[in-house]
Amino acid sequence: MPATRLATFDDWVDLFRVWQRDIGVAYPEIVNYQFEAKFGPTRSNEIEFGAYKGRPKWEKIIQLPDQRMRDALLNLIVYQGDTEFASVEQQRSLFENAPSEHDRQSLCRVVTEEMRHGWQMCHLLVNHFGYSGRVEAQKMLERRAFDQKRLLGAFNQEVKNWLDFFTYTDFVDRDGKYQLTMLSYSGFAPLAQSMIPMLKEESFHLGTGQDGVKRIVKAGVVPLPIVQKYINKWIPVSLDLFGVDHSSSAHWFYVWGLKGRFDEPTANQEADLARMNEHNRELYRQECVKLIEMINRNIPEGQPKLYVPDIKFSRHIGEYADQSYSVTGELLSEREHAEHLRGMLPQEEDVKLVNEIQASEPMWIASKGSIQ
Repeated sequence: MPATRLATFDDWVDLFRVWQRDIGVAYPEIVNYQFEAKFGPTRSNEIEFGAYKGRPKWEKIIQLPDQRMRDALLNLIVYQGDTEFASVEQQRSLFENAPSEHDRQSLCRVVTEEMRHGWQMCHLLVNHFGYSGRVEAQKMLERRAFDQKRLLGAFNQEVKNWLDFFTYTDFVDRDGKYQLTMLSYSGFAPLAQSMIPMLKEESFHLGTGQDGVKRIVKAGVVPLPIVQKYINKWIPVSLDLFGVDHSSSAHWFYVWGLKGRFDEPTANQEADLARMNEHNRELYRQECVKLIEMINRNIPEGQPKLYVPDIKFSRHIGEYADQSYSVTGELLSEREHAEHLRGMLPQEEDVKLVNEIQASEPMWIASKGSIQ
């Protein structure tokens, strides 16, 4: 992408169109979509938590009382936007082998809405953060997931087939729901107002993933141990996305009123500022347990059930980062752990088998109407 100095949001839109073509998703349904920034009503016009609780939400960056708060807010928006564009890049090759026209249209919608979410974040950057915001909005379109340049490791991983896609949207996009919800309580009004339409759109992505995994296990063609491997791939990644344990950043995001807890409106206890990420991560893990229970209803009696891997398994951020825990939480030797990972995470032969099944077995995935 050529170096360009942005002066207006229209300049950024020109770069956005180039990015669409560069990554290979300039399909008619996508390029003809009317991209726009959308805003919705927030629960309150007052800041709901932190040191500024009870004060009116900030409408402009200049109103934030501390430069550190402005820098932190910029950082939150940049990281959120980067994940949205990265998701599109990860999923760009799936159009070539959609299992049905319904699935292709669902993918078009997911990809288009992820683009719009990135558009929304860049709209905030360009229109509220001056020169630094314009620079970050441009850089957002210059990084590439397939070049390992996205800001978070989870969004540099490949999504190689539709089983990969469905587990990704079920679990990684569900982490997105948590992040968007926490930002919807932000004391910066334009950010909080941005989250309401984004959350409505995100719910479709989650449903696409959950229904897709159910349809795969209902059909019974893809071996369940391989389905489990993809669950083992994406749930730990999603747990990592909540950030480090005892995070000072999460502490100050809350104190400054920029990002709340997932359950902020219903939480009965004062926030534990030393364990903000851990609190939200545990809520997410509990939801994953319920999701797997619902998927298991589509597995015939007598067959092994799917499960959520232990919170310590295959982690790369936080207390359990890069430690040799098994999928059930036992500490293994380095040699045992290396062998265990080969059995518990998708390997080249698993990817090859799934791709072959999806190319040669017309009934490898059940219809949406057949699932529980």
